[in-house]
Formats: sequence, C-alpha cells, structure tokens
Amino acid sequence: MRWIYYRRIDVLNKFNHTSAVMKIFIVGSLAQRTVMLTTVFSAATYGINAYLIEIETNIENTVPNFFLVGLPDNAVKESRERVATAIKNSAYTYPNKRITINLAPADVKKEGSSFDLPIAIGMLGSSGQVREDRLKDFIILGELSLEGTLRPIHGALPIAVEMKKKGIRGVILPKQNANEAAMVEGIDVYGVETMTDAVEVLEGKSYIEPLRLDLRKVFAVEQKYHQDFSDVKGQENVKRALEVAAAGGHNIIMIGPPGSGKTMLARRLPGILPPMTFEESIETTKIHSVSGMLPPGSALVVQRPFRSPHHTISDSALVGGGTIPRPGEISLSHHGVLFLDELPEFARNVLEVMRQPLEDGKVTISRSKMSVDYPANFMLVCAMNPCPCGNFGNPNHECTCTPMVIQKYMAKISGPLLDRIDIHIEVPAVKVAELALKKQGEPSELVRGRVMHARELQLQRFTKQRNLFSNAGMQSKEIREFCRIDPAGEELLKMAMTKLGLSARAYDRILKVSRTIADLSGRAEIGTEHLSEAIQYRSLDRNLWV
Repeated sequence: MRWIYYRRIDVLNKFNHTSAVMKIFIVGSLAQRTVMLTTVFSAATYGINAYLIEIETNIENTVPNFFLVGLPDNAVKESRERVATAIKNSAYTYPNKRITINLAPADVKKEGSSFDLPIAIGMLGSSGQVREDRLKDFIILGELSLEGTLRPIHGALPIAVEMKKKGIRGVILPKQNANEAAMVEGIDVYGVETMTDAVEVLEGKSYIEPLRLDLRKVFAVEQKYHQDFSDVKGQENVKRALEVAAAGGHNIIMIGPPGSGKTMLARRLPGILPPMTFEESIETTKIHSVSGMLPPGSALVVQRPFRSPHHTISDSALVGGGTIPRPGEISLSHHGVLFLDELPEFARNVLEVMRQPLEDGKVTISRSKMSVDYPANFMLVCAMNPCPCGNFGNPNHECTCTPMVIQKYMAKISGPLLDRIDIHIEVPAVKVAELALKKQGEPSELVRGRVMHARELQLQRFTKQRNLFSNAGMQSKEIREFCRIDPAGEELLKMAMTKLGLSARAYDRILKVSRTIADLSGRAEIGTEHLSEAIQYRSLDRNLWV
C-alpha cells in the first residue's frame, strides 16, 4: 500500500489579509488527501492460451465515485454492482470513496465475469481489510454472486499452464474449477467457495489446503465407450472401411439409403481409435475449457471427442468466430471425430470454410485487432443419401428422382472438399436376414488393437518427419518415398484410372489408403491386393450416381 500526501500551502498567499485564526482554519480544511493503491494479479485467455492481467485498484478520500478502465466489456463493467453487494453481504466494508480500477494491459479487451473476485480483493486490499504482502504470489479468478459465493469460470487449465511459466506461486479460483487447474504440477491450487474463503487464504488463516491430484490416476480412468461395433448387424464392408480410416487417420464419407446404419456406425468410430495420449488430452481439454464445455468437476477430456452438428449450423459456429473469437465445432473435435450427417443439406459456404482447416490442421480467425489460431486436427466423417429421396440403388424401394435431380443433388458437394476425403464407401440397406442374426459382431476392442498396431508402424516410419503421425497427413514427397508400388501395381492403378473413370485427385488418395491397408496386414510393401481394396473406396469418383 502506498501513501501519497498533498498540501496546498500556496493557497494561504491569497489570504494574507486574514487573521491567523482564519489561516489555521484553511490549513485544516485543506488537510492531507490519502491515496491507496493495490495491485492484484488475474488472467484471461487468448485462443487456447492465457496471459497475465494486472488489476490496479486506487482509492482516494474524495468524492465517492467508481471508474473501471482498461477496455472492459459489458460483463466486466457490470462487476461494480456484483462486487459492491458481495462485499457488503460478506461482512466487509465497501469503501465509499473515489475508486479507480485499471485492467492492464489497457490495449487488450477484457471479457467475462472472472474478474469479480480479484476486483473485490483489490478493493479490500486498498481499504486495509486484506493483507497485501501475499497478493503478488497468487492469480485470483472467480465470478461473484450477490451473497459472496463463487461461480465457475472458463479457461482454468490454460490459465494454470501459463501461470506456471510465469513463476506464479498459486491460483485462487472457484472450487468447481480446482480439479481442472490442479492438472498442472508445480503450483498451489486453492479451490474456494466464497470470497471470505479467498481472503482467509491470502491472510494465511484458511483451513483450505492446496489441491493435489494424482495425474496418472486421473488419466488412467478406463476409456469405456458405451457404443460398440458388436451392436451393428451386417455391414462388414463398411466396418472394414471404418477400420482402414481409423488406422490411417483418413477422412471418410458413407453413401447409402436412410436406415442403413450410417449414423450408428459413425458414432462407434471413436471406440476403435487409439487411446488419447496425455499431451493430446491436455490440448483437447484446453479447447473445451475456454469454451465452457467441460462437465462440472471434470479435470481432463480422456475420451476422443465426437461432435455431430446439425446441418443448419452457420459457418462461424462450425469453424469458430464471434466478435471475441471462440472455438467452433471443428476445434471441439480436435483429436477426435467430426460427423456431418446429411452432408448435401449443409450450406455450401459452411462446407467450403472447412477446406483450409482440413489441410492445415488448424483454423485461423482474424479480426481487425486480433488473430487467433485454434487447433483443428480431426477425422472428418460424412454421411449422405444417394439421392434426394434416398432410394437410388435400393432394391427394396423405387427411386423417384430423375437423373438431373440426382446430379444436382450430388453437385452440392464441391470437388475441392471431396479432394480432402480419402475413402468413399457405399452403405447398402441391411437385409432382414442379417438383422435376425443373434450372433454378435466383432467387438470394438479387437478392432482397436489392429488399429493401434498400424498406427505404431506409422509412427516408426515417420520418425524423421515433423508433425506427421499418420498416413493421411502424407504429402507428395512422403507418398513418393513410402508408397512405392511394383510394376504390377502400377499397371493395375493405370487400368483403374482409365477403365473406371477415376479423377486425377484420386491417384494420391488411393496410394495413401493402400499404404494403410498394407500396414493393417503387417506388410512393408504395397501389394496389388492392397491397391485393389483402396480403388474400391473411390465410388464418388466413378460417376455411378448420374
């Protein structure tokens, strides 16, 4: 706390004609003015990272007023009423003086209600109700209710990660966010329920101990997926295609009539993907944390995300955006699966904005004063009907669509988007005989074992390549190096390109998928049988639908 004194002696010169009594009265009425300044540290998120915020609170013994500066948004501006009422209801004294609060750095817009608690602590510190010597050791976060209790905030994990880098001793935040912040080792996390609890921690009088978590125990929670491949009757060829897609990280599109099981199969895809690593889990949790998507009390996202937005979604909701950028569905699918059902029903501009994220593995959101990057490394799984009525090629129902209508329907999906989807698989209608079978299909656990083995081979293959972890990410250089085929394979691929009318963009996709199929079979070389299977996964390039 700093004390600054002001004295207006020069005023007496104007009153030389007055008596000594009057001079003494003037000096008393222009008594010293006290200024009390306190700094409290807080934090905010930018993308999936965080940065330090200094909250400076200045109280003067002059006419009561309240000023909040430093580019606060409406939620921050409204903290005045919440903080004042919470201080009074927590049995502290609200300083009825001139209060100036500065949120630094002043050129960055501050948003949200997580500054309520640090602003209140700053007021109490400047008014002498809280010790200030420990304020520099903590990051303070929390939204206040009118009675002084704390509500959860967004972005606790990225804030804790950043604060450890800054060498901050500990974090005081709502109890609901404590598990999330405690995933960062090396800092003291105090989860408090009220403003009074926070003050007692700062005073060293609290019974609350820093939260400690066993990271291995938290991360080792068994990743049980309630939806299993064994629930799906028939569709063995589609299951195989999904296994290939999971093994190589390939994007896939399924084409089939309504009721053929496209959605059912897609929802079971995360269950055959390799378990998340700790680093993947932390990065995914950061995204869900800043979005406020973490379930209450959760510390980590340990299962691969599965997101399935409705086809009425806007482009900003899909890729992220807003006045203050927020992650979209593609970032929430990071290290998981993004499922787009009824693909042609999505607006064309919505589908086109995915092209850059699919290529780069991230999405960049630019505004006039900021640019934010969100990771978006996901598997794209799409499903669609073969025609508007859904019965084209269905032996059980007659299609009522004309060739022109079917062609227009298929044209809703642009070539550049299809260029980024490696596997096209037809999903036929399920036969009644298959539905009546009591025999269970192959469980997801067995399929996952084969997928994990193939992924391990790929990691060994790409040890010298940075940021390349699966066959789907190979570019032209890697394809030439790792997808070599013998003369018989070259002849087969040339014939397929000519006879089946495959497009030029299918060439590299076939090679990448055949590399994955060879990995699943444990073969170092790509054989003709691997190429033959990969060629079958390019149905949309064969003009079968018009």
